[in-house]
Amino acid sequence: METTQKPYAFSRKVFCEGMRDGVPIALGYFAVSFSLGIAARNAGLTPIQGFFASLFNNASAGEYAAFSLIAAGATYLDVNIGPAEKDGPERMMWAVKLLQENFDNVPLALDTANKKAIEAGIKVYNRTNGKPIVNSADAGSRISNIDLAAANDAICIALCSADGIAKDNDERMKHCHNMLERGLSLGMEATDLWFDPLFLVVKGMQDKQMDVLNAIKLFADEGLKSTGGLSNNSNGAPKNVRPIMDSALVAMAMMQGLTSAIVNPCDLRLMETIKSCDIFKNHVLYSDSYLDL
Repeated sequence: METTQKPYAFSRKVFCEGMRDGVPIALGYFAVSFSLGIAARNAGLTPIQGFFASLFNNASAGEYAAFSLIAAGATYLDVNIGPAEKDGPERMMWAVKLLQENFDNVPLALDTANKKAIEAGIKVYNRTNGKPIVNSADAGSRISNIDLAAANDAICIALCSADGIAKDNDERMKHCHNMLERGLSLGMEATDLWFDPLFLVVKGMQDKQMDVLNAIKLFADEGLKSTGGLSNNSNGAPKNVRPIMDSALVAMAMMQGLTSAIVNPCDLRLMETIKSCDIFKNHVLYSDSYLDL
């Protein structure tokens, strides 16, 4: 017996019930919208920019995280898509366009082992507020990423290693000079190579910490820029101890000449330490409100 399905018929009762049931959800998003608006304002975005950020962003949690990082004073956002062996170029292009279109062309560091993904990200990158960063090259199997940065007028984070951690500063500086020579031969400015001594975890490598700090001093003595994943030092430490260790190390590293670091800008203790070090190094003019800047 053949049956025919009745066409959908509008039901005023069902519609009203749906509207009623949706009120609690709408009220929840109403509160979220206020929170995001405040976060956008604190990040220095205009109402129009905040509106379009919400319009094109699929997840309010990600939107709030980006607002928080910008408001906290992040100079660059690190976009880490992992190895991205599948669909790497598409993922990176999507991430770059999403972040820059929604967050006032925020400068980005493109972080992945997939070289083609970095190339794809650079193609759609907006340079209005800064060059892209290639994260990263080393003196071993990834040295060709310096070529990629040079070909695209990008900054490159250069890890002072070659498929393994350098055993001492003689080896670190050998890798540093090899990468510097390669970059300069390709037309890069020395200032577009940011050398990373590789911050090491204290638990198990405590005796190597001063070597890392001395390497930063060696970079500074040659007029080179430096960076690194500073919080690596406190990996495995208790949660309440990590901010203390990170803050102590960043102060010591800055006094050795560290010019940048990959850190969490929402870590208040860390950011207050960095701002205070900038005062003592005479990078910023002191005022009683310097911590609020």
